[in-house]
Amino acid sequence: MPIRAPRPSRPNALQRSREAFARAPLAVALMLAGMAAGAQAQSLVELYQAARGYDAAYLAAKAQADSTEYKAAQARGQRLPQIGLKGSIYRQHFDSDLELTTAQRAALAATGTNSNNYSITSKSLALQARQSLFNAELSAIIDQADQSLIAADADLKTAEDDLLVRLTQAYFDVLAAQDVLSTAQANKAALAEQLASAKRNFEVGNATITDTREAQARHDLATAQEIAAQNDVQVKSAALDQLVGRTNVQPAGLMTPVMLPPLQPATAEEWVSLTPNSAAIRKAQVGLEYAKLETTRAKAGHLPTADLVASVSKTDITGSGSATVKASDGTNSSIGVEVNVPVFAGFATQNKIREALALEEKSERDLDNAKRTVTLATRQAFFGVQSGQAQVKALEAAESSAKLALEATQLGYRVGVRVNKDVLDAQTALASTQKDLYKARYDVIVATMKLRQASGSLKPDDLETLNRLLVAR
Repeated sequence: MPIRAPRPSRPNALQRSREAFARAPLAVALMLAGMAAGAQAQSLVELYQAARGYDAAYLAAKAQADSTEYKAAQARGQRLPQIGLKGSIYRQHFDSDLELTTAQRAALAATGTNSNNYSITSKSLALQARQSLFNAELSAIIDQADQSLIAADADLKTAEDDLLVRLTQAYFDVLAAQDVLSTAQANKAALAEQLASAKRNFEVGNATITDTREAQARHDLATAQEIAAQNDVQVKSAALDQLVGRTNVQPAGLMTPVMLPPLQPATAEEWVSLTPNSAAIRKAQVGLEYAKLETTRAKAGHLPTADLVASVSKTDITGSGSATVKASDGTNSSIGVEVNVPVFAGFATQNKIREALALEEKSERDLDNAKRTVTLATRQAFFGVQSGQAQVKALEAAESSAKLALEATQLGYRVGVRVNKDVLDAQTALASTQKDLYKARYDVIVATMKLRQASGSLKPDDLETLNRLLVAR
C-alpha cells in the first residue's frame, strides 16, 4: 500500500520549484517583450485614428451622412428659381393631290407659282423661369430634409460609438489573451519543477509513483492550456490588426499595480439622466418630428399653390411654295402668377392625412420604446460595471490568499504534512485565480465604455482616460 513520504530527501528542490513559479511571470513577460522587439506599443488614441480611416462600417456610415447633406440641399434648392432654356425646330411639307380649277391656276400664275404645294420651317428659342411663392407641401419637404440631417448625425454618432467600443474590446482582448498566456506558461514552468522534484524523490524512494504521475498529468494539462492560450493570442491579435488596418499591432499593457478608476457618476440615476443625448433617442425624436411634418405635408394637399412664372421666346418661320406662305419672325415675352387650387382628388388627400396621423402615433410609441430601452440598458450596464468592480476586488483578495496558500502548502510538503497533489492543486488554483482576475479587470474597462455608449455620453476623449491606465511608450 503506497505511503506518503514523511519528508523529501532534497528540500532544496521544492524551494527551487517555488522560486521558479515566482520567476516565471517575469520570464514570460520578457519573452513577450522580445516577441514585440522592433514593434513599438501603440496607444488606444493612435489606433482609433487609424481605425477611423480604415474601418469599413464607420466609413460607410460617414458616406451615408455626407449623402444626406446633399439630399437636403436638393430639397432646399426647390425654393430657388427654376430656370430652363427650351429650343425647337420643325419642318413641315404639304403636297396636295387636288386638281386646281382654271381660276385657281390663274391666281397662282399671277403670283409666279404654278402649284398649291408648300414647305414651312419653324424655329423657336424660349427662356422660362418659375419661382415658388406659396407651397405648403414644399415647406414640409424642406423641413423633413433638415430632420434627416439630424437623423444622419445620430447614425454617424452610433457608428462612431460602435467603433470606439469595438476598438476597446479588441485592444483589451489582446492584452487579456497575453496575460492568460503568461499565466499558463508560468504555471507550466512551476509544474515542470514540481514534476522534476517528484521524479527525484521517487528515484531515491521518498515518494510514490503516484506523485510522479499526478505531476506529469498536471504538466501535460498545462501544456495543452499553453497551446490554447497561444492560439487565442494569435486570433485576438488578428482581429485587432484587421480593425485598424495594420499588422503586428502591439497594445500597451496596464501599469502595475493596476488601479482601476472609480465609476463617475456614482449612481444609476445620474447615468440615466444622460440618456437624452443617446443617439437612439435622438433618432426616435427625429422620427416623430418627421412624421408630424408628413401629416402637414398631407394636409397641404387641400391648399392652393402659387408660382411666379416668366418666359421670353423668339420664333422664326420661313416657307416656300404656296403664295399664302410667308416668312415671319417675332419675340414673345410674358410674366404672371400661376395659382393652382385643388378641388377634388377622389378622397386621396383625406386618406393620406389619415395614414400620416396613424404613422405619427406609431412614431410616438417608437420614441417611448426607445427611451425605455435606453434607460433599461443604461441601468443594466451600470450594475454590470458595479458588479465587475466588486468582482475585481474579490479576485485580488483571492489572488493574495492563493499565493499564501501555495507558500503554506509548499512548506507543509517540505515538512511532510502535505503531499505532492496538494502542491499541484495550490499552484493550479493560483493560476486559475490570476486568469479570472486579469479577465475581470479588462471586462470592467470595456463595460465602462459600453455604459457610456448606452447612456449616450461616450466620446473619443474617453480613450485618453484609458490611456492613462496603460504603460507609457
